[in-house]
Order: sequence, then C-alpha cells, then structure tokens
Amino acid sequence: MNKWVYSFGAGHNEGGQEMRNLLGGKGANLAEMAGIGLPVPPGFTLTTEVCTAFYQNQRNYPNELSSQVRDALGKLEKSVGLKFGDKRRPLLVSVRSGARVSMPGMMDTVLNLGLNDATVEGLGAEAKDERFAWDSYRRFIQMYGSVVLGVAHHQFEEIIEHAKLDAGVIEDTQLTAQDWHRVADSYKGMIEADTGKPFPQDPEEQLWGAIGAVFGSWMNPRAITYRKLHDIPAEWGTAVNVQAMVFGNMGNDCATGVCFTRDPSTGENMFYGEYLVNAQGEDVVAGIRTPQPLSKSRAKPDETPLEVAMPEAYAELMKVREKLEQHYHDMQDIEFTVQQKKLYMLQTRNGKRTAAASLRIAVDMAREGLIDEAEAVRRVNPAALDQLLHPTLDPKAARTLLAKGLPASPGAASGAVVFTADEAESRAQKGEAIILVRVETSPEDIHGMNAARGILTARGGMTSHAAVVARGMGRPCVTGAGGISIDYHNQTLTSAGQTVRAGETITLDGATGEVFIGTVAMIEAAMSTDFATLMEWADKARTMKVRANAETPLDAETAKKYGADGIGLCRTEHMFFDPERISAVRQMIMAPDEAGRRTALDKLLPFQRDDFQKLFRIMGDLPVTIRLLDPPLHEFLPHADAELEEVARALGANVEAMRRRAAELAEANPMLGHRGCRLGVTYPEIYEMQARAIFEGALVVAKETGRAPVPEIMIPLVGVLKELEITRAQVDKVAEEVFAVAGRRIEYTVGTMIELPRAALIAGKIAEVADFFSFGTNDLTQTVFGLSRDDAGKFLPQYAELGILPKDPFVSIDVEGVGEMIRIATERGRKAKPHLKLGICGEHGGDPASIMFCQEIGLDYVSCSPYRVPVARLAAAQAALGLESDRTA
Repeated sequence: MNKWVYSFGAGHNEGGQEMRNLLGGKGANLAEMAGIGLPVPPGFTLTTEVCTAFYQNQRNYPNELSSQVRDALGKLEKSVGLKFGDKRRPLLVSVRSGARVSMPGMMDTVLNLGLNDATVEGLGAEAKDERFAWDSYRRFIQMYGSVVLGVAHHQFEEIIEHAKLDAGVIEDTQLTAQDWHRVADSYKGMIEADTGKPFPQDPEEQLWGAIGAVFGSWMNPRAITYRKLHDIPAEWGTAVNVQAMVFGNMGNDCATGVCFTRDPSTGENMFYGEYLVNAQGEDVVAGIRTPQPLSKSRAKPDETPLEVAMPEAYAELMKVREKLEQHYHDMQDIEFTVQQKKLYMLQTRNGKRTAAASLRIAVDMAREGLIDEAEAVRRVNPAALDQLLHPTLDPKAARTLLAKGLPASPGAASGAVVFTADEAESRAQKGEAIILVRVETSPEDIHGMNAARGILTARGGMTSHAAVVARGMGRPCVTGAGGISIDYHNQTLTSAGQTVRAGETITLDGATGEVFIGTVAMIEAAMSTDFATLMEWADKARTMKVRANAETPLDAETAKKYGADGIGLCRTEHMFFDPERISAVRQMIMAPDEAGRRTALDKLLPFQRDDFQKLFRIMGDLPVTIRLLDPPLHEFLPHADAELEEVARALGANVEAMRRRAAELAEANPMLGHRGCRLGVTYPEIYEMQARAIFEGALVVAKETGRAPVPEIMIPLVGVLKELEITRAQVDKVAEEVFAVAGRRIEYTVGTMIELPRAALIAGKIAEVADFFSFGTNDLTQTVFGLSRDDAGKFLPQYAELGILPKDPFVSIDVEGVGEMIRIATERGRKAKPHLKLGICGEHGGDPASIMFCQEIGLDYVSCSPYRVPVARLAAAQAALGLESDRTA
C-alpha cells in the first residue's frame, strides 16, 4: 500500500528536508524544524504524489487516503490532548499548500478549521475569551467561504464594514464578541443565499473541502502564471499540510509575524521582519493593519518592536534565527506565532531576495564559512543579475515628490500609471512602460505585476504580498504609501493635494520608498565589490568561455567591462545602416555589373577598415569573430523615390531603371533568399573587400600596439561544402595579397556559422575545411522548426500555454530538435577534426538553460549581448559545477 500521509512534530516525525519533492517545501521544513528541536505545532502532510494522482484520476483521491488521514488525525489529537469536532475541547487545524519550491501567495490556505456553531462555544470556554472564539469563527467562515465555496471576498468585507458602522467603531479590533457573533451569522446567511447550501457544520466535511480546495488551487490562474514565470513544472504538484492551530489573536500577549534571517532587499546580516499583536497570519501579509518591526534598531519613535513588547519571545526568536541559518546554510523566511507569550514556528523556507541581496548573502556566507565558494556561485540566479545592471535614479536629477512609502523592493522605474493588472499586461505588450498602482495587491494581480516596470501600493508592509512578489520578480516596489488616495472609479491617484491621472507618468525609487511625479533621470548601476568577487569565483569554476555579440565600439567596451573573453559575433551588415554608408551599399546591390559593384565597395573599404581597427584596439589579443556580410537584401533595397533617385545619380542611371532593378532583386522570402555565403559566391568582390579591411585593419593595430589581433573570419549560411571551399579560398587569397604588400603576417582562422539543418548533417565534411563552427541558433531554430521568428510571436505564447512547447524556442534552445542538430554537428565535426573550436552566437548564448546544454555537449564558448555577459559567466560556472556534481554523485 502506498504511503500518502506523513506526520510531523510531537514525536511522530516521519520526514525531513531531503524529502522536499515528496512532502513539498513547507512539509519537509516543518518536519525538519521539529526534528532539530524547534517548537513546531504537530500535524501531517498529504504528499505531492496525492496531487499528481488527484489530477491523473479526474480529481479523485487514492483509495487508501481517507484511512491514512484518519490515522494521522488520531495521532495529532493524542499529541495535543484535543479532539477534532469535540464540543468542549475542540482541535482546530490549519490547511495549507506546500509545493516543492516556494510559491508565495499563489495557492490557498484555510485557518481555524473545525469550528462550527457548537465548537465555537467550547473554544470560548476553554480560552476563557468569547471574543477570541467568535473572531476566530468569523475568520474561518470568511476563509472557507472564499477559498472553498468561491464566495467573493468583497461580500465579507462589506458585512464587516456594516458591523463597524453599527457598533460605531473604526477598527476591527474594537468589535466585541457579540459583534463578531452577529458577523458570523451574517456570513452564514450570505453564504447560504449565494451558494444555495448552508455553511458546513461537520468538521470532517470541512477538512476534505479544504484539502480539495488546496489541491484545486494548484491549477488556478495565478498559480499557473507563477509557474510559467518561474519555470515550475505542473507535474510537480503541491502537498497539503494539516497542522494544529496556535493562536496569535488570543489577546495582547499574542502575536504573529513574518521575518527573514537577513535583509531580503540588501542582504545585510541583520534580523528583518514585522509582527502584529493580537492577530493571525493573514493579517500580516494582507496589509490591512500596519505591522510593527521586530528589533529596536529598526523601530521608529512611534513604533513598539517585538524586542520591547515581548522580550522573552524575541530572545527565543533570535536563537531560532541563528539555529536555522546554521542548519540550512541559507537566509530563511520564517513565519511565527506567539500564543500567550509562547513562541511557535509555523514555517521556514529559503527566503526570496533581490539580486543585490542574493549576491551579498552568497558572498558573506562564504566568507563566514557557512558555505564554500562553489556553493556561493551556485546560489545566485544568473538571470537575476540583470537587476544589477540596470539604472537607478540620478541623485542630481530634478524631481517632484508625490508621496513616500516603504522601500519594499529596490531599483527605479518610470512609467504610465494604470490601476488594473489586466491593463498593465495589455499595455506592456504594446511596448509601454507601466507602473501598476493598487490599494493592495493580491495573487490575482500576478500577471500585471510581472508586466509592470514597478509596483506602488497604498497599503501593506515590507512583507506584504506586493513586497515579496516584487522582490522575487526584480521589480521596484513601494508599499504602504498611506498618504496616497486611490480612486479606481475616477482612475486617479492623489497625495498631498496633487493628483495623477491614469496614463500620466510617475517614477518609483524602490530603495527609498519615494514616489515622484513625471520621469526622473537615471544613472547606470555601479557594480559592487561583491559582484566582482562572485564573478571571480565563477570564472575560476567555469570551463566555457563567454564572448559577446558586438559590432560597435560601445558594444565592445561594454563587453570588455563585463568580462567578455572576446567577440563571438560581429554582424558586419549592422555596420552599414549608417546614412554615410547605406548609400554605397545600395549602389553595390543595385549595380548591374561587377565594375559598378567594385566602385561602390571601394567607397566602403575605408569605413570597414576603420570599424575593424576600433574593435581590434579595444579587444587587444582577445579573439574577434567577424561574420562576413549576411543581409537579407530587402533590408538594404531602396524603396522611396528619394532613395531611388540618390542611387540612380551615383550609378549614372535613370530612376525607372533603378525601380526595375529593385523589383528584380525583391524576394518573396528574404530570410531564405540571396543572403549569406550565397552573396559571397555570386558576388565574390563583396567578401574580398571585407577580408581586405579585416587584414589591413589588424596589421595596423598590430604595428601600433605590439599586440596582434586575433581575427576569426566566419562564413555565414553555409549548407553545401563547395560554398565554404569557394569563399574560404577568396579569404585566403586576399590574406596573402595583404601580407605580401605589408611584409608581415598575422594569425587568423576561417570558420562557418552552422545555421541550416543540412550543414549540421554534413558537419564532418565541413570540418575538413573550417577551423571553427559557430552555431547560429536563431536561424537554426527557424529552419529546424520552419518558423519565422518575426511572425511566431502570434502563436508561440499559446503553444507554451497549451503545453505544445515547454518554452519559446527562440528564448531557450529546443533540446529535442535544435539541440539534437547541434549535438550531431558537434560529434561529426569533432570526429573529423578533434580540436575543432565550437560555440554558439544566437540569443540563446545568454540563456542559463541553453548554456547548461552547451556545457553538456562540450562547446568551447557561448556568445551573447554585452549586458548579458555576467549572466552567461555565472550560468557557465553553474553549468560546470552542476555537471561536476553529477559526475561526483
């Protein structure tokens, strides 16, 4: 019989952190904390395998599950001395989700389960506090009604507002036991009217309803969106944790809170978090009440930190903080409850953090001896480094302050104000910069938060939903801007007498919590010493080189600044769009004969030679891979009358002749037309000019610097061996001519770009002529799939949504198809030439998953955009360390 349920706490520990895949992160960590002696309320976990079986079996549970749950519930009752459904001393439980990776706020939770019209009386008598009992009951009805029964949240809030009006009070905390009793009755009446059924009174029915809701929430829209954003497979499923309730809302000697063992925004080794007196967990993250800080050092004059309010609980929490970091060797995100001055731990998990914090924590922990350098390198998400390479507000820039809130997630962003997640998403898809403004965010806003450049909320603290999710996404976020009034109906944001309307621009500074009217100038981010340290450790670990795609001096300088090992792709056609040059390029294309083409090419030669000299000077003795001309002709053909007239004058022809010539050259499918090496074969003078510019430029730089450049000349779009033989012969011939005139030589190599399936299949033959291969993964993806990357965006998102493709193949290498072509070419090329240099130069060169694949098949380098170089360096190190770990294992 399969084991579907595992107990934890009170001497019944059946799991641990090594069982994360089975028990989910929350269940595994609850068992682990109980196992190391922390005060964890006991409970049991329904495994992730139950979730998988539930969905595979048309939402039916395994046959043995109910009896195993009953047994585990019996153990729980015995361990706490309470009985589920008992009218005098009732056991109440929480029912929470727990996937194997943290998905904060994405799935459903039910607290105080087991209360009904009878057990609420027993709870009040046992606690000697009727108000607490009825407050707990109305909370349960509200959560269960919303989560399990699908009743709209706002209907419950409206009833509470009416109750406060009737009682003449402002805050929820001022309502009496009788007030909460009436609220609970109103809730039940509203639920029955809304659903057609009375609120369930049977605790067992309540339990299975909540379990079903948690498993059901694995497939809710916000969870699906979150999984897509974080590459979490749907088949992993979630566990369900059923745990004995402890109460932070029994009075002023009770509290609940969320904390981090280090600052999740900066990474500073300082206890960080918030708590609420006389509250339950959902009050902290909902942002409805203003939380208080934990420590004196974080407190403002008008705040009461936990360290002062409950010094014994705070001291114990500090010991827990140290114990958890020493045990998990990572920054922890902790949920706790204090019930009548006694501390209970409800959760620990590796905390979400900003890129800057991730970097600092990894480096600091390595220096503290908690982890080694290799583990520090593994710890930082390469994609998160993008956050560190983006601008911050210029301190000297003029600005008009609108409001100030809490600095919930660092970074800066400007954009147009929108008030709904749907509008944020739709406008961002059109390329607009958007700031999402909400009173408070909820998990339903996840798609809009991801689309927005930044997030602003009027409510909430540093651990509210908006803060936690924004930090994980790397979005600047300001929360708790209490001076702001948001009017959803009139689409306005007002603060201190100033009004901003939807569509108008504001700027957020997530590092200070300030909000400004209009756009504020920004400056480039400065790299920290921690960044340099981690990159140094990464470079020691990685075995693949990381180059950059660059064709301008600025690109080359940026690449070098970010640690590139050379240029892996210089797209020479990009050098010709300058107005001074494009006219000569058009003349070359439109010329009716070789003589006309050579005349135009003579005009381009000085430009090209100067281009290459600049790149060679910047890169020194690092390799520079120069792809010879590969333009789809339609990008250069003249179309407007003024363009045709200019070309006609230069060639001494009439405009109509040029119009006919342009029509002759026009192609139905330019990406598969007269481009790449096909141009070099049919118009050899083009590649001859470029080769001459490369060699002459390299010799000039070698003479002036004393360091010989390392040009790697790449022939594009080869699909037939003879194409490479012809074009390579052209390059070698020009090299000898230039070297003979100069009286000296430099080393160079000639290779090809593998971007056609045929080239991959005949790679063994091509390797006999080529010195290196560079996989053009953009075009290879197009030709393997038969897709146009310019048009595929119309349907590829739906393909990913339907599970037809796991990811956009233009973002991450399709290992089964495109990857197999690369693997074939690698194996056949190296069989013919064992030391053949191999790399990729498509956009995939900056994608961590694609880099892992490149490491696996033994490529020598990847090449990516200059700003992605640090990402690729770290990903390459992790790929090397990952494969090393696999081999060790």
